[in-house]
Amino acid sequence: MAKTLDFIDTTTRDGSQSNWAAGMPTGMMEAVLEDIDKSGFVAICSPLMQLQFKKVIRDLKEDPWAMVRMFASKTPRTKKSCILQPSLWPFDIVNFNREAVELFTRKLAEMGALQRVKITGNVMGHKHYYWFVPFLKKLGLEVAFALCYYISPRHTDEHYSEKTRMMVDYGADIMYLKDAGGLLDIDNVRRVFKIMKDNMPADMPAEIHSHCTTGLADAVYVEAMNMGCDRFHVALPPLAEGTAQPSVFNVAENAKALGFEVNLDIERLEHVSKKLYAMAKEAGLPEFGPTRYKVSQYQHRIPGGVISNMLHQIKELKLEDRVDELEEEVIRICAETGEPHMITPYSQFVCTQAAINVALGERYKIVIDEYINFALGNYSEDSGYLQMNQNLKDYFLSLPRAQELVELTKAQEEAQNMPLSEFRKQFGDNLSDEEFLLRYIMNGTKEIDVMREATKDRPWRTFSGEGSQAADIIGEHDKQPQKIQVQASAPPKKAAVEEQAGIVIVRAPSQGLFFAQPEPGAKPYVSVGDSVKTGDTVCLIEIMKTYSALTSPVDGVVVAVHVVNEEYLEPGQALVSIKPNEEL
Repeated sequence: MAKTLDFIDTTTRDGSQSNWAAGMPTGMMEAVLEDIDKSGFVAICSPLMQLQFKKVIRDLKEDPWAMVRMFASKTPRTKKSCILQPSLWPFDIVNFNREAVELFTRKLAEMGALQRVKITGNVMGHKHYYWFVPFLKKLGLEVAFALCYYISPRHTDEHYSEKTRMMVDYGADIMYLKDAGGLLDIDNVRRVFKIMKDNMPADMPAEIHSHCTTGLADAVYVEAMNMGCDRFHVALPPLAEGTAQPSVFNVAENAKALGFEVNLDIERLEHVSKKLYAMAKEAGLPEFGPTRYKVSQYQHRIPGGVISNMLHQIKELKLEDRVDELEEEVIRICAETGEPHMITPYSQFVCTQAAINVALGERYKIVIDEYINFALGNYSEDSGYLQMNQNLKDYFLSLPRAQELVELTKAQEEAQNMPLSEFRKQFGDNLSDEEFLLRYIMNGTKEIDVMREATKDRPWRTFSGEGSQAADIIGEHDKQPQKIQVQASAPPKKAAVEEQAGIVIVRAPSQGLFFAQPEPGAKPYVSVGDSVKTGDTVCLIEIMKTYSALTSPVDGVVVAVHVVNEEYLEPGQALVSIKPNEEL
């Protein structure tokens, strides 16, 4: 009897993340999820992780908790799978409260939106797995550990063997080979998949997850079929291919050609794909086909899930005509910082720092907090910080902000085990669990208020996907402009702050979000009348979901703070005015 292969749908998660910069509207998901649920997938990858909450609130202006409820109600038959880590913000594994992490995960499970958790097991160390995995098991959740493939001196056969055994020992129910950059080729999938299989129980399901960034993913999946892989991560066009997963249709066709059984309702999925094409056209979202092989992908190694977001964000930074420079800077930063694995969160660190370096025309004039934490070793040996260029590490650690982060890390480590009842007080009194978690994730209330104003009349824009001829849409594919829908409106420009003799103005280096204090309820970094020394932090700016501290260039006194907390900034906007001591 022929072996039956199983499939995991990634359309609304990796498909949207990779091809639409995570911009798939909730209403579009609502229009197709019921059919996806009935099509025979063993799991659906959902966009319900904490990082997506920020995207949904900030850019889509939609309520993520309403999205969670919709997702659960539309997919009762199929396991919902989500990437989670033992933190609420994957860019800062130190800054979290354990009970808050447990609350978020438990809420998803209780709402029926989570039955399976995916963990990238060889990326950020395993310091917290001793409590996180048993907690997931206690909730009755399936745990799928990802052995993440990468090309670097650290990623040896011994590395893959050791990490697979470690994940199995921690309680993996499933192991899957994850190739975020689409870097696997035939020879290396043979090598690494075999290593994974040899170090896991024979009866444990094995899966594969790759991206089409190099055009090799379909061939890699075929080889994995021949090697005994049980499950394949796929997406529905137009959210397949491009930099996302292979198309379910092509993978299923290849499986059948090799003599495998496929328990999918292909006819139903074809109908869903047609609806998605129609809705994409309606929303002005791009469509993709097969990706050509690109040598450059093996040089910069930016993962499929980050490429579209980076292009979306560098457009906001007005760097869209300097993509080649950015890719070269990414390669250079990787070499200098120990070849960090280009996967969340490190890929975002590298791309953000590269964008800042290129935008300012001076390398490391501003260093994001996450890279200072990287140099401090807060992301474990898996990050590559031990192989970092020593001179650059010394420079990062010599910055005044580094000592601030050392002290902040100590306080955050103490807060990890703070009782939740005490921890949540800093976000407000008498908050519901959902409201508390939103404020925690968003680091404030302003963007939540904007989202609520946008959704007061209806929770989200609805789509039908009906009434369009799919053949016409597909036929028009090559004529459609490649564009990303940006639903967040730009704030009105403020009057420029004029230069004044004897006054030093700290200005925004790029677009971003202004934070006057390190966390909600904390004292602002500076207020009018405060004395500051050269190198003192005057504010934080969130750029591309990472934080950069802006510092005082002089010793002096703050005479004006020109912006308010959580305000959107334009490049060059005045933030803080300081009168140097010699002018007093």
